[in-house]
Amino acid sequence: MNAYVITVATLVTIQSIAACGLNVIVGYAGQISLGHAAFFGIGAYSSALLTTKAGLSFWTAMPLAVVITALIGAMLGLPSLRVRDDFLAITTIGVNFIVEAVFQYIPFFGGALGIGGIPRVHLFKVPLKGMAYLLFCLAFLAVVLVVCRWFTRSWAGLACFALREEETAASSMGISPVRFKLLAFVVGTAMAGLGGVLYAHFMRFISAGDFSFPVSVMLLSTIVLGGMGTLWGPVLGAAILVSLPESFRPLMELRFLLYTVVLLVMIRFQPGGLLGEASLAQRILARFHPMKADHP
Repeated sequence: MNAYVITVATLVTIQSIAACGLNVIVGYAGQISLGHAAFFGIGAYSSALLTTKAGLSFWTAMPLAVVITALIGAMLGLPSLRVRDDFLAITTIGVNFIVEAVFQYIPFFGGALGIGGIPRVHLFKVPLKGMAYLLFCLAFLAVVLVVCRWFTRSWAGLACFALREEETAASSMGISPVRFKLLAFVVGTAMAGLGGVLYAHFMRFISAGDFSFPVSVMLLSTIVLGGMGTLWGPVLGAAILVSLPESFRPLMELRFLLYTVVLLVMIRFQPGGLLGEASLAQRILARFHPMKADHP
């Protein structure tokens, strides 16, 4: 496997981790979030600042960055979750623009020049790069998928599914909408923060443009394509949407048009995504392996 393929595979893995976080919020809890790139960026900037300005090691900065992202997600999510539907979508878009503006215009965050010199990750004093860093990211993706699997089987996950299907009926059964939606928001933003940390130490330079609104659209397209609410949908969506423009370089400038077209086509013809309920893949899979359907 050459260096270019390894680079694309690493980006697919990192985007899959962030998309899994968005899937918890949108797919499991049914909340519309169009600003997930903001939390991806908060994780990346937190780890970058902690390692370059505070002098912490990656292993100390990583959990701190994830906790910081989750706390900010809770603070921003609490008022956002008190609005619904279109108003929630508009609020999350606003969060994305505010966070991007903070990164771009406040000198402490590097301003328009971004943050460079982010240290490489070391494991047992050995720098991780190339295939080693890809395997490192795959290990974290495996952990994230295990957490998602556990979440769908937990009481909190079942409560989120109930709220997603019918909030009024779930509330009448004693399920607190704010409590469990906020829990899903915190878990999802923490995963986005983890993806941001891995992205920052992979690229070793970040700027505000890396976490702009089009990135949020790309993450949403990822889970819509793969299948919202499924376990493997975000991974499949990221594999297609990240690798396709890379495979056909002329498409790179048109990738956001591609994401928009994908959204429209999937909503029209396969609203459940490639692995979602009643999708062609699920029907074929259910025919041969009824117990293997990818649903929580």
